[in-house]
Amino acid sequence: MSKTDLASKTCEPCQGGIAAYDAGKAMEMVAQLEGWTLSENATAISRRFEFKGFAKAVEMANLCAWLGNKQGHHPDICFGWGYCQVTFTTHDAGGLTENDFICAAHLDALVA
Repeated sequence: MSKTDLASKTCEPCQGGIAAYDAGKAMEMVAQLEGWTLSENATAISRRFEFKGFAKAVEMANLCAWLGNKQGHHPDICFGWGYCQVTFTTHDAGGLTENDFICAAHLDALVA
């Protein structure tokens, strides 16, 4: 599955009972995305966007929130002057699922 394949998918609502990816699968999936890093415990992916000023960081945070609402899969967003950091994880699964990588690919497509 490629980044393009991921970006063409839509998140599936969490129904409970879905298993999180193991570290190997998480590494395989994050390798398909540019600029995303895997957490040390392989339960989240993050990307930091940098800007000159505060307004662009706020706009990016709003874009991430909009995407989360559209996909029904909400990221953790941290922003301030000159940066916006986005983190995806599937809380119900206790780690990463396909939804996290789908949303990351969608975000990448939006900012490309």
